[in-house]
Amino acid sequence: MEIKKYAVNEIFYTLQGEGIRAGCPSVFLRFAGCNLKCKMEAGEKSIGGFDCDTEFESSVKLSADEIVAEILKINNGCEWIVATGGEPALQLDEPLIKKLKENNIKISIETNGSINLDHLDIDWVCVSPKVAEHCVRQLKAHELKYVRNYGQGIPKPSCVGEYLIISPGFDGENSNLKNIEWCIKLVKENPKWRLSIQQHKGLKIR
Repeated sequence: MEIKKYAVNEIFYTLQGEGIRAGCPSVFLRFAGCNLKCKMEAGEKSIGGFDCDTEFESSVKLSADEIVAEILKINNGCEWIVATGGEPALQLDEPLIKKLKENNIKISIETNGSINLDHLDIDWVCVSPKVAEHCVRQLKAHELKYVRNYGQGIPKPSCVGEYLIISPGFDGENSNLKNIEWCIKLVKENPKWRLSIQQHKGLKIR
């Protein structure tokens, strides 16, 4: 029987840099590949307003056992992984989740919401939509996060989130003060939302 392999871009240990779990030690499991192509200009595969700032095309092929072994080698006893990408929902599946759970690893995922994940045993789901709302397929999340640049309005989500987050768009690795001030204004005017800034970029940590 052929052993399934996953296309993995990188695995590294760091602190969660944004959102509700910001500051929590986590192993990032970055999968290669995405089903969208995010650009500032709106298009068929992106609603526009943000550039993708992650290199996720290169990869190595690893089995579930190899992924878990690498995580356990570097996690220093940390129980959380963050499945990210690219789009991790393209690859994260029941066999890999089962192997992670067998090793007492909790799973958080950062997804664009274009693929439904309700059938999977994931401990924390963060949806950050990069498609039009009628194309969102993951309709519930622990954390619902939108990137906003100057002039963009408050979202009208189709996904229901326990926590609603606005994150100012960055210029690559550099903060954009105009975007930050705009997002502060949005949150003050819409107090069920909260602000989250990508602090890992400011702190220069992975």
